[in-house]
Amino acid sequence: QVQLMESGGGLVQAGGSLRLSCAASGRTFTENAMGWFRRVPGKEREFVAAMGQNEGSIYYHDSVKGRFTISRDNARNAVNLQMNSVKPGDTGVYYCAAMDGTGYTGVLEVQYRYWGRGTQVTVAK
Repeated sequence: QVQLMESGGGLVQAGGSLRLSCAASGRTFTENAMGWFRRVPGKEREFVAAMGQNEGSIYYHDSVKGRFTISRDNARNAVNLQMNSVKPGDTGVYYCAAMDGTGYTGVLEVQYRYWGRGTQVTVAK
């Protein structure tokens, strides 16, 4: 059974930093894209960042470019999200996701088959 487990969420002051991690089990995703999505209050779940097999295939939502950094740890079958200069608008539940197919890096929810249960991030003013 494939499981994605997020960790690292919590409360942070605006302007601060937080690091999310997601460890996968039950399957290796080194050849598949992994990404992060979030559901902020009052909105649908949205794309945050995704990374393919290597750093040449990284995508970010415009709202997090220059502040968030996605990285992979293939030895741990994991993906991380370093969040810097966080804003109150970054508050939400952050979900880790992994694609089933290979060859491209998706930025849409429907392109991802496996999902974590989410971790809450709250940015205080």
